[in-house]
Amino acid sequence: MSESNRLFKFSLPFHMNHHVLRSQTMYVSGVLYALGLWLMIDASIFSKTLNASVVHVTFIDWIPFICSTLGMIIINSLDKVQLISASSGSFDTGALSLQWQARIILFIGFSLIAVGFNGSFLILVLKFIIKGFTSNPTIRMGTENVGANICVMASCTILWIVSTLEEDNSLSL
Repeated sequence: MSESNRLFKFSLPFHMNHHVLRSQTMYVSGVLYALGLWLMIDASIFSKTLNASVVHVTFIDWIPFICSTLGMIIINSLDKVQLISASSGSFDTGALSLQWQARIILFIGFSLIAVGFNGSFLILVLKFIIKGFTSNPTIRMGTENVGANICVMASCTILWIVSTLEEDNSLSL
């Protein structure tokens, strides 16, 4: 590679193939989701076995995680081409309608993820902090719920970015 075609002054010690980078980031996304699921399971197991307080993890605590998971499924199931596929100069109302349908579904998916994160934070505040359960083993159940939803949001973000990468390593959206 000639000196005039370089972006940096130094060369990178390794060359990442696009497919390797894409598969590695998908694995990272899966690990983040698994970590979030494990945080929820850990909070539930702790709540039912070792918890000495009167506060326990119930189905209400799982609702934000379920909303975040549904949002992640909706967002990453969309065909990204449908979001930008409508041609600007034609009068094809079918393609325009499909584009708006995809955008509405994408909005619903992002709304579910936002509801999941905000719901877990609300549960942390209302169930643990306001009622005075701020000692370490008990508050951990609420913080694990928030951490689980953060992991799902990060996993969804990574998966979205990786799925929008083109073959020439540029973002299409």
